Amino acid sequence: MEKRLQLQPRLRLLADMVPQGGRLADIGTDHGYLPVWLLQRGRIEGAIAADIGAEPLAHARRTAAEYGIGNIDFRLCDGLSGIAPEEADSVVIAGMGGETIIAILSAAPWTKDGQHTLLLQPMTKAADLRRWLSVNGYCFTEERLVRDKNYLYPVLCVKGGAWGELTELQALTGVLLADDPLYGEYLAQHEEKLRRAAEGLRRSGREDAARRAGELERLADDIGHIRSTT
Repeated sequence: MEKRLQLQPRLRLLADMVPQGGRLADIGTDHGYLPVWLLQRGRIEGAIAADIGAEPLAHARRTAAEYGIGNIDFRLCDGLSGIAPEEADSVVIAGMGGETIIAILSAAPWTKDGQHTLLLQPMTKAADLRRWLSVNGYCFTEERLVRDKNYLYPVLCVKGGAWGELTELQALTGVLLADDPLYGEYLAQHEEKLRRAAEGLRRSGREDAARRAGELERLADDIGHIRSTT
């Protein structure tokens, strides 16, 4: 009986969003679970599993061997530096901070050619990533939320194209999440964080802090209004 790999919710959502067929580049592959799962189920034709660390890449090789999966090209490289545009149809960059994802994409301008589907899953600074994407030649095609180990994570699906600069509210709460079943909870988390931050600023007693606290409170009010209408 074939041994079947199972994925945690965060990686499973990414797997479900990878386009059928074609070739995947999994950046920061770590244990290689995503490409192994997809190849085991015939969802993709082949994969590049890339990581900046030799040890994670060794883990990925062991995972592929354990599940009897071939057709994975293992690359020791920083981001997309060791991958050519024609080698992949879709690119997953997941499990790292938004600023790291920005750096990886900045160093690979071919990712905005409109021919590649990018699945981005920031662990932190999702707002910074959304804002950067919107003004650097990428357009959003889908956004999803997933709960994994008591945290909510966004997954952004983007391609090269024009979008337009996001407002602070859009950058923070997403642009295509209104129909996601977890959207209300996602909004509530952001509203709570903003109100806590505003309270801390007001306690500082500084004039500039009070001004920023007011901005955060207005933003929290806007989010509360969206929550009441969803």
